[in-house]
Amino acid sequence: MRKILLGFLAFVVLLLVALVATPFLFKDKLRALADKQIAQRVRAKVQYNPSDIDVTLLSTFPNFGLDIKNLRVIGVDSFSRDTLAYLPDLKVGLDLMSVIKGSQIDVKSVTLDQPDISAKILKSGKANWDIMVSDSAAAAKGQDTSSVNLAIQGWKMNNGRIRYSDLTIPFSFDARGVNHTGKGDFTKNVFDLTSNTTIDKLTATYNDVDYLTDKQVNADVAMAMDLNKNLYTFKDNKVTLNDFPFSFAGSIGLPNAEDITYDMTFKALATDFKNILSLVPGVFDKQFKDVQASGQVAFDGYVKGVQNKLRLPGYGVNLAVTNGRFKYPQLPQEAKNINLKMQVDNPSGFTNNVKVNIPQFHLDLGTNPVDGNVAIDGLDPMKVDGRVKANVNLAEALKVYPVAGITARGQLFVDATGKGTYSKTQMPVVNAAIKFTNGYVKSNKFPAPVEDINLSGTVVNKTGQVNDTYVDLPQFHLVLEGEPLDGRLAAHNINSPIFDANVRGTVDLTKMTKIFPLDGMTVTGRVSGNIAAAGNMADVDAGRYQNVKASGTVQAKNLTYKSKDLPQGVNISSASGTFNNNQIVIQQLNGTAGTSDFAANGTISNYLGYLFTPGQALKGTMNVTSHNFNVNEFMVDPVSEKPTAGAVQKAPAKADGVVPIPKYFDLVLNSKVDNVTYDNLKLQNATGTVTVKNEVATLKDLTFNTLGATFGTSGSYNTQSLAHPKFDFGLNIKNLDFQKAFASFNTVKALVPLAQVVQGVFNTNFKVSGEMGQDMLPKLASLDGSGLFDIVKASVLQSPTLNQIASLTTLPDLKNLQVLNKIVNAQIVDGNLVVKPFDITVGDIKMTLGGTNSLAGALQYVTAINAPTGKLGTTVSNQLTRLTGVQNIQGTDRVTLGLNIGGTITSPQVKLTSGSLKDQGKAIVTNVVKTKLTDALLGLANKKRAQTDSTQKATQITQQNAQEQLNLEIQKKKLEAEAKARQAIGKGLNSLFGGGRKASAPATTAPADTTKKP
Repeated sequence: MRKILLGFLAFVVLLLVALVATPFLFKDKLRALADKQIAQRVRAKVQYNPSDIDVTLLSTFPNFGLDIKNLRVIGVDSFSRDTLAYLPDLKVGLDLMSVIKGSQIDVKSVTLDQPDISAKILKSGKANWDIMVSDSAAAAKGQDTSSVNLAIQGWKMNNGRIRYSDLTIPFSFDARGVNHTGKGDFTKNVFDLTSNTTIDKLTATYNDVDYLTDKQVNADVAMAMDLNKNLYTFKDNKVTLNDFPFSFAGSIGLPNAEDITYDMTFKALATDFKNILSLVPGVFDKQFKDVQASGQVAFDGYVKGVQNKLRLPGYGVNLAVTNGRFKYPQLPQEAKNINLKMQVDNPSGFTNNVKVNIPQFHLDLGTNPVDGNVAIDGLDPMKVDGRVKANVNLAEALKVYPVAGITARGQLFVDATGKGTYSKTQMPVVNAAIKFTNGYVKSNKFPAPVEDINLSGTVVNKTGQVNDTYVDLPQFHLVLEGEPLDGRLAAHNINSPIFDANVRGTVDLTKMTKIFPLDGMTVTGRVSGNIAAAGNMADVDAGRYQNVKASGTVQAKNLTYKSKDLPQGVNISSASGTFNNNQIVIQQLNGTAGTSDFAANGTISNYLGYLFTPGQALKGTMNVTSHNFNVNEFMVDPVSEKPTAGAVQKAPAKADGVVPIPKYFDLVLNSKVDNVTYDNLKLQNATGTVTVKNEVATLKDLTFNTLGATFGTSGSYNTQSLAHPKFDFGLNIKNLDFQKAFASFNTVKALVPLAQVVQGVFNTNFKVSGEMGQDMLPKLASLDGSGLFDIVKASVLQSPTLNQIASLTTLPDLKNLQVLNKIVNAQIVDGNLVVKPFDITVGDIKMTLGGTNSLAGALQYVTAINAPTGKLGTTVSNQLTRLTGVQNIQGTDRVTLGLNIGGTITSPQVKLTSGSLKDQGKAIVTNVVKTKLTDALLGLANKKRAQTDSTQKATQITQQNAQEQLNLEIQKKKLEAEAKARQAIGKGLNSLFGGGRKASAPATTAPADTTKKP
């Protein structure tokens, strides 16, 4: 017995040791397997820290636990900025024996804690979750497809968030607080799957309309899974949306890689009106449980057909509400006599073929009746036949249905009918009247009410032709905190409206925008005026503004504007102007933009075309003055086209973005600015003319002072491509100090590195073009240009290059150069500076220099020195004897030395390459420089040709993708038309023979459960 006990204890100890040690033995193996599978099978960026991977056996026995923290899956290509999934804690249960054996690892369970999943489908149909490489594709590459086997028997999600967006429909939903569990044995091909799902808040949107807002969901679903046939049949299930329960019956199949088949019905599991009332936005709150409600509801429908790239399944919905009523206990009035019948039917599945019929709708809001009916056939074109009629006292309506934070009263009358076809060229015959009297609206968000609202108007179309629509608002009046606003409007001929309008009064924008908030914008201030306009938009489009009657006066005080695109804000302290149909005359305008002040006056023309006709430019001439203007505050990121971080700061020291030029401006700005801050420069007395047109700013005779020098420039700055802004300037600079230029301009540092060791001043007349970077500094690799440098006076001291030349030639006079009134001709080619040959005289020594230096600082210069032979040392004389073949070099009068200068400005390499008894230094340098310039120009031509070829290839790919999408749409339209024709033929035969299927019965009974056996 003692031996048995000892043996058992030994076994227990060994088992515990194994449980503790096994995870450490296999941790690296599992990590390597995960890395391999991700690299081979996932087309996405998968980010995680290896230290965030842990394994365990004690808490998951008999399964092996793999725990991964903070895992992110980020898309590629079109989704490179999107996170598909963020998994703070991913737990995977693995079969222990499969881990030990190692040939194939079986995944038994998956648990996700607080995951955030965002699924998207673009308009092109591309999905961000299409990231897995198929088994067949992996096998074709010779990759192992059997390393991991999904033998899942259970899975769980705790407190997750799932977002879905499909731009092809367009439909989206956002589910928060998702808790889900599921069980099913995926090791079998035929088994039952059960799951439970709860969602704390579900919001669903279709075509920018919220149909579900923060609804609660509880779903218990059981399905029969047949993996052999890829057929999934719903068994017992119940879904509750808020307090509305319903169920599914039928099946979903995946017969092939392209198609999904549906044969399903759904029905309501309760018939109380209160249950469906809970789906109305805003009703389901803490007070809903106390709402008194009665009446009956019937609801059922179907989904049947095939879904693929070309088709969607057919569907239908029947809804009936009979004698519905509801009443909030704390309110005196009730909504009653709610009766509704609605049928939605689309057996073909094509959205354009849908039919909606609401033959009856009625409700009484207290004593105020609302009636309506509508029938819709198709969407494009849409056949409509409907009417709505209501005469509602708003104060009584709010006694029936409360709207949080809103107080309203007044009588609202609406009577509108519409019958006919709505399309791009047609509209229904319409007769609509609206009248609002003694109106009053107040929101808790802003205490000042809008009161004394009185308006009446009509919308009439007697022919169904769009241009025969007449809108008449003969008067409107309202008062906002004692300030009245009055006006009128009449318009017809919608495609090119003929209008007659007048508005007069004062508007406090601070109050107005609190009542009607502007998303992402803040506007304050007061604007008053008396504005009248009458005319034809056809005249506006054609530029015949003399035929348009427009006149008025406008004054603004303390007007401010701030937005996401302009976070520094604009403040107009005062402005006044007059206008007519031809132009606006700005008499005076004073304000600030961020920390910059400005004042302006001038004229603006074509403002009607700019406001009403897309693509027309605002024209005019303005005179602008400023004491201090900070350009850095207006920088824009070239990718997001949003203000950069630096632009939000109060007074940024550095420019960190692109200054955009407006697209539809055609303006001439005569500017005078006392002080300009641009990047790290301070400019004074900036004057000149700037013409803004087609996203190009053209500068003419712009002059300013900075760094003790005078600058003049003419040229252009082009932001037609905000990511690649271009410039083309002519520069005229007088008396600029070499040291200040080197310290202040990166271009000088890169292209003229010798300026670092030069004392003195220079002038230049230079033309240069290229591309601006995000920092509003030239991209050096893009520069091209040519011009002259006039060296007024310069001293080159302690230059490593001159020291080497002096040492090599034994000419100490060359260590320090003094240059006066020397003109140097230079050219910039593809970002490289090419200096054409120029002469320098140092005593009786003549020196010719030329060559090029690159952006990396590499020097490729050549110099020829003509000097008296007697000044040369023995070493140089010996080398010249070798180079020239002349034995008695010292017997000659003068000699020409040829030297190559390589290396960098701080570490030059000088070599003696030639010698001659002739004074041919100019020819030596000229030939070398000419060769280098030719090579540079040839390299630039090849580079541009390669860029053109790349652009053409990208364009071809884009055109091919667009053609494929067009072909797909054509096929969809064809199938849609065929389905509609079959429906019409079937309907005609039914009418001809007096038989066929009867019209859909009202939704009073639920459809049969097709999953039940007879």
